[in-house]
Amino acid sequence: MTRGNAITHSCEPGILYDFGGFPKALYELTYPAIGQPELAQTIQTLLAKKGVQAHLDSRRSFDHGVWIPLLHLRPEADIPIVQISLNVDATPEDLIDLGSHLYSLREQGVAIIASGGLTHNLYDIQMKHQKVADYAARFELWVTEQAQKRNLKALQNASVKNPDFKQSHPTPEHYLPLLIAMGATTKEDEFSQLTSPIQHHSISMTSFLWQGVS
Repeated sequence: MTRGNAITHSCEPGILYDFGGFPKALYELTYPAIGQPELAQTIQTLLAKKGVQAHLDSRRSFDHGVWIPLLHLRPEADIPIVQISLNVDATPEDLIDLGSHLYSLREQGVAIIASGGLTHNLYDIQMKHQKVADYAARFELWVTEQAQKRNLKALQNASVKNPDFKQSHPTPEHYLPLLIAMGATTKEDEFSQLTSPIQHHSISMTSFLWQGVS
């Protein structure tokens, strides 16, 4: 997360191990993906035309929100990547608008990936506990229903409207990327749910995919 919108602008950004308290093996993983400065400049120009300021950051590396999911999705690390940071000053409405501004990139063959988690309560993790937290199950189901209906207003206001939000997300940074993804969709898109069981009592990594209908 950054103040303002930062865009990676380097051919070889490298990766950040921006987490702590995990097994040593996690810090030995690598993901040698390359960047694409030309695309970064295109994104900056595109956003500027929409009145959104973003700066190019040639020193910023890919954080774990980028390389951990892609390590599973594309282990070959053979696709150029540009990361846009999560702006701490952005409102939920701003994030939906950001996704909308980026939509045209899809028409150029650019995949827009927003990573986070449907629930992310690290304070309630129980590594040996197989029972799913009731609040996590309810929130996962609710978000899935709203995403499938493309109910942007409900998802935008989840933090104040859904009683399970605070337990599911003690801090909101793992939820907010969903709003960017939703903003980059249309009513005509085909919706798919990639289900993953809730793990360790309180962690849902269920994902959604929107594709244009050809």
